[in-house]
Amino acid sequence: MKAKIITFGEIMLRLATPDHLRFHQATELDATFGGGESNVAVSLANYGMEVDFVTRLPENDIAESAVMNLRKYKVGVDKIIRGGDRIGIYFLESGAVSRGSKVIYDRAHSAIAEIEKGMIDWDKVFEGATWFHWTGITPAISQGACDVLEEAIAKANEKGITVSTDLNYRKKLWNYGKDVQEVMPKLVAGCDVVLGNEEDAEKALGIKPEGVDITGGHVEGKAYLSVSKQIMKKFPRVKKVITTLRGSISASHNTWAGVLYDGRKLYESNKYDITHIVDRVGGGDSFMGGLIYGLNTYQGDDQKALEFAVAASCLKHTIKGDFNLVSVEEVEKLMGGDASGRVAR
Repeated sequence: MKAKIITFGEIMLRLATPDHLRFHQATELDATFGGGESNVAVSLANYGMEVDFVTRLPENDIAESAVMNLRKYKVGVDKIIRGGDRIGIYFLESGAVSRGSKVIYDRAHSAIAEIEKGMIDWDKVFEGATWFHWTGITPAISQGACDVLEEAIAKANEKGITVSTDLNYRKKLWNYGKDVQEVMPKLVAGCDVVLGNEEDAEKALGIKPEGVDITGGHVEGKAYLSVSKQIMKKFPRVKKVITTLRGSISASHNTWAGVLYDGRKLYESNKYDITHIVDRVGGGDSFMGGLIYGLNTYQGDDQKALEFAVAASCLKHTIKGDFNLVSVEEVEKLMGGDASGRVAR
């Protein structure tokens, strides 16, 4: 069966300072769009996969610009519902060298924050679908968004659709009265594929890593085996646990790799040295997009699926904006060891 992926979450207007300027220095902001699940959808569409992005947006020109932007990259948008008064916004100050990036959210009372159960016909959305993806950002937005997500996961489970999540813990968002560990475990219980780093696992699921050294830009992949085993023990439905391994030497220089555990074997990827980061926002989403593509395309070859995800997200660090605008050919070229960056003529 041909894969068809559904992603559900919030797309926002992204307003970023140009040229690594600080907020108080900037006299203009670069406007694009982005958001966890929409970023994944764009990656998958670029790889030629059939993908629909589901959200709730108001009826105004800014929201329509977001829809047109998704349509431009061949993401299905006909399942998007309309309502509410505003699209969420986030402001980005891009860091450099020893100064980290900074994000300010302006997404209270956005259209999706005011979504309610029953607004989305999940039977219709999931017609022909084989995979459903969500992130831990969505249930942090509001009680309504959490309720609708719970509704979606239950329907996907009922239909035998593979469900994946990126735990994506965002401290600034959990402010509507629910604790993250009160919410996330029951949602993750309906998932088949889980992506998250050591902080996500601890904050969202209460699972603490053992023997993990992440100081000085050093990350040891095998140290995450205990975390993966704990997740699988706590959530029996989970078949694969994946961890991104980011070594932050500075805001401009990271190492990047990943590990995948399938309940029997821990797969480790090649490690990339990203020395001149252009934009790291959306790096995890680009990994997830690559992983979903890899698991669907290289079925039975988890090592290759992992390598595709890591290479894809490595390339994302060279691209401004939330979206990873690379092709399968470019990713596979890097997977094959060609990191020369030579001009293609």
